[in-house]
Amino acid sequence: MTSNRKADRKPRRQFFFVGLLFLAVSAWAQEPTQPTQPPASPKQKSAENAPGSGTTQTPQKPEQKISPKEAQELFRSVDQILKFASQDTGLPIKHSVKRQLASREQVVAYLEKNMDEDKEAKRLQRSELVLKKFGLLPREFDLRSFLLTLLREQVAGYYDEKTKTVNLLDWLGADEQRPVLAHELTHALQDQSFDLEKWMKEGDTGIDEKESPTAADIEADEADTAREAVVEGQAMVTLMDYMLAPVGKSLATSPELAEAMEHSMLLGAADLPEFKSAPIFLQETLTFPYRYGMDFIAQLMQNGGKEKAFFAVFSHPPADSRQVMEPKTYLSNEHIEAMRLPDFKADFKSYDRFDIGAIGEFDVAVLVEQYAGMETSRKIYPQWRGGYYYAVRPKDNTAAPLGVLYLSRWADAASAGKFAAIYAGSLTGRYKHVSDAAPREDKLAKDQADTLSGEHTWATEEGRVVISVRENNVLITESLDAPTTERLEQELLPAPAK
Repeated sequence: MTSNRKADRKPRRQFFFVGLLFLAVSAWAQEPTQPTQPPASPKQKSAENAPGSGTTQTPQKPEQKISPKEAQELFRSVDQILKFASQDTGLPIKHSVKRQLASREQVVAYLEKNMDEDKEAKRLQRSELVLKKFGLLPREFDLRSFLLTLLREQVAGYYDEKTKTVNLLDWLGADEQRPVLAHELTHALQDQSFDLEKWMKEGDTGIDEKESPTAADIEADEADTAREAVVEGQAMVTLMDYMLAPVGKSLATSPELAEAMEHSMLLGAADLPEFKSAPIFLQETLTFPYRYGMDFIAQLMQNGGKEKAFFAVFSHPPADSRQVMEPKTYLSNEHIEAMRLPDFKADFKSYDRFDIGAIGEFDVAVLVEQYAGMETSRKIYPQWRGGYYYAVRPKDNTAAPLGVLYLSRWADAASAGKFAAIYAGSLTGRYKHVSDAAPREDKLAKDQADTLSGEHTWATEEGRVVISVRENNVLITESLDAPTTERLEQELLPAPAK
């Protein structure tokens, strides 16, 4: 599922959303040291989010352009804010940053060009189908249209790595854009020292293009997500420090303010019509690099100062979303054992591969949040110890429902059983018709209040769903034939206890 997030990685990293930023900025400008109220619970958000296309048109208002005088002031402030960002991060200014004023039409054209031409964006259709199979997007949701609508309306300026230019907007006032500059000029400094485009490409394993994916490829599949969190986390720290500077504070001296800022971002984003209507998965995915990335960099500053947080992390980046979400695992150099893989060619000889990718700790956190609530998610996702999916279509029927193998590993059998029960509970919301099927005679199926053990099978309009829990492993197949599922169980699960 991680590779699904790559589809919108580039646009997200280059554009910083107006509402997400400025509603948070407004809260801090008024009371920069006061925490905000916690965000709405997943159930509240789900009740507010009407299913459908996932997009809500923002009311059109007459667009005002900044005056020539404001534009000149904004251009002059670039050098001043670049200097602040350099002092704040320790990243040197190697040369001045080019700047230009862009109209909304220019931004929209640039955005659509990236969405149409970037190789990762071309994976949107496949990504969309896999996400819908897991129930993380409604079946009728149009992912590309949602991303275009959101970014078109909420862009607040961006740094272009190819042209080395910070783009300012001719429809926003200079005062509104200065905090954005603190964020975007941090990207310019990162680029000058580490070549952002090259560094981000190093984290892209291209697992979906490999004929014979390996366990190492699965391990590395979240690398670009983790690197994005580094890039955006550093920029968020600079933005916070820029806003806190007038009251003599910074994130380094007041680390407790990071959580309040995260709440402000969530509350601000919740007021955006397009964002508010989005599924939980997209809400969390779009804010992940900013929220978790900021906390990750803040933790590095506490443990190693600016050198560790702004320099060393580029030569030793976090490996996956777990290390970003739980910085202690990064600081301790935790290594998780590689997952066991099947013989893809032999086991799926009757199928054509559609997609493959890691299902990391972040993916699990969102999946559990959607189906069991945020509190349950926070309890269970730290117990994640690995996971991946493999999606296929029958060779003789390309119109058949997508078939999926999902293998996950947990810290202990209890956590595995709890996750399996949550996943099983999601089936009635994902399929129109779900009925229990008799367990196979050679398997023992045992239900407990909030756990699942043994093997369970359900019949749906898209075929069988089988969940097998053995020790700390959970193997799930959906819409695969019985012989294929049996082979996968034999290959991937420990031998059953006698």
